[in-house]
Amino acid sequence: MTIVKTLGKGQVVIPKAVREDLHIKPGTPLMLRVEADRIVLEPLPEDPIKAYRGILKKRGPSTAELLRWRREERDRESRETA
Repeated sequence: MTIVKTLGKGQVVIPKAVREDLHIKPGTPLMLRVEADRIVLEPLPEDPIKAYRGILKKRGPSTAELLRWRREERDRESRETA
């Protein structure tokens, strides 16, 4: 664990080892968000289109599959209550 302190204007220095591990260079955009009582800094990709290309290839079941499963579930429930 690395401990850092805030500077006069609220600035924080990210340690060199962390910057190198996450490939953070001067000018790298960082997203800052607050989660409960924590601050999370996340580097954003230089080219978001390239970074997120292909993420939908591993998607879940199709709408048709979900409807078929629901129909089967409804039929099974009907048989059990009859």
